[in-house]
Amino acid sequence: MTRASRLRVDWRASVGLVGTVVKYLSVTLAIPLAVALYYGRDVVTFAVAIVLVAGIGFALERVDPDPDLSAREGFLMVALTWFAVGIVGAIPYLIAGFGGTESTLAHPTNALFESMSGFTTTGATVVGEISFERHSHAVLLWRQLTQWLGGMGIVVLAVAILPELSVGGAQLMDAEAPGPGIQKLTPRIAETARVLWLAYLGLTVLEMVLLYGLHLAGLAPNMDLYNAVAHGLTTMPTGGFSPEARSIEAFSSAVQWVVIPFMAAAGTNFALVWHVLDGEPRRLTRDAEFRSYLGVIGVLTAVVAGLLFVGTGIETVQRGIPPIAGQLEDSVRHALFNVVSIVTTTGYANMDFNTWSDPAQYLLLFAMFIGGSAGSTGGSVKVIRWMVILRSLRSELFSTVHPEAVSPVRLGGRVIDDRAVRGIYAFTLLYLVFFVVATLVVATDAWRVGYRVTAFEAMSAVAATLGNVGPGFGSVGPMNSYLDFPTTSKLFMTFLMWIGRLEILPVLVLLTPAYWRS
Repeated sequence: MTRASRLRVDWRASVGLVGTVVKYLSVTLAIPLAVALYYGRDVVTFAVAIVLVAGIGFALERVDPDPDLSAREGFLMVALTWFAVGIVGAIPYLIAGFGGTESTLAHPTNALFESMSGFTTTGATVVGEISFERHSHAVLLWRQLTQWLGGMGIVVLAVAILPELSVGGAQLMDAEAPGPGIQKLTPRIAETARVLWLAYLGLTVLEMVLLYGLHLAGLAPNMDLYNAVAHGLTTMPTGGFSPEARSIEAFSSAVQWVVIPFMAAAGTNFALVWHVLDGEPRRLTRDAEFRSYLGVIGVLTAVVAGLLFVGTGIETVQRGIPPIAGQLEDSVRHALFNVVSIVTTTGYANMDFNTWSDPAQYLLLFAMFIGGSAGSTGGSVKVIRWMVILRSLRSELFSTVHPEAVSPVRLGGRVIDDRAVRGIYAFTLLYLVFFVVATLVVATDAWRVGYRVTAFEAMSAVAATLGNVGPGFGSVGPMNSYLDFPTTSKLFMTFLMWIGRLEILPVLVLLTPAYWRS
């Protein structure tokens, strides 16, 4: 018996379906192509990219034209899909970089970093100068579109529109879903996928309309149609890629107040969002995770706003940043906006929080590890996992005091079984171990090439990429970029974005001999 015949995983089926997804991904490149035609720039870039991406998709699809998908092939297919879209998504950046002034993205490592950051909705960037003079409207729109496509999930979208994935759709969505699981909203999993995407699309369009409405009303002079579309595409996926170098700081306070509730909605379980849109708003108040999610945001906002208001939240005033101390609306708005942005892992900023004092920055670093709700587009650990951990600790303390008592872990009136609790502990431990080890790797690699980075900056860079948050602190702050990191560090952080989006375990499963043999 040959070595290949002993494999219990049909990798050809997985690769074939990855090819199908990549093939249809080439269709989305028609959107920036239309923008390129309108502005008369980078037309060839996207025309060539469509041909190349479609060709790669067709070639991979031929590996197994009639795939049969099981749970094992589903794990492999999901991991390979996210890896593949990160690679092919870099093609427009490379073509534009070699053919124009976008020299930053002409480097393959930078192009891959930017593409993976987009699809995983991380929002970390290596684009040194974000401007329409240096980058075309079409290239910047592709950055934003990658985030929107990746927000609800590439595979969830594929399950919604491709009949060949409907049979194994439940396993695929479970492997890709951000959080402990995804709620089945309809009898058929493909219909559930479409429901989730419809809610996602509806909120995206609503935000675009409101933002452009502010422009028409004279409340946001620079929020033109392009910017309204761009920020709609990057808010709901909790992505944070803005075509403005200063992120949301470039816009009026009215724009900032409009963006906040959409960031919060993006960090909410989309099953709950759908129920609200379907006429069941009471589901929100009855959901324990949602109440905890709002509570965390409220407490962090109150503390940070207090620091800003009394004047201890700002360490320096520079680059024309107005003083906030004593200004109630400014303090609350800046605190709420940045707390919601970090907790939901959106990565927008309405001011450079590098100028905040150490306590305020430490609170934002802490917020990077919270994450949004399960089933949302947010990254990081997720609120529900922290809730289960805290309640299991409380249950353990109660059992220590009362050994005879039975104290199950409950959430929302339901008992959480021990296997699920162990899985949550395993993921959280792995996440923290990855964070510590990755911080050492990034700091050591920077030291190797003489790139000066503090421990706090290295920690924030790893927390921001592993948790798909985007900006960190110091050299990777919200108004800076990851461009100056060595190539090896950028490749490593690209890996962190990939494994962080898939929540570690689906990737680690592929590395176990039991997955392939038993």
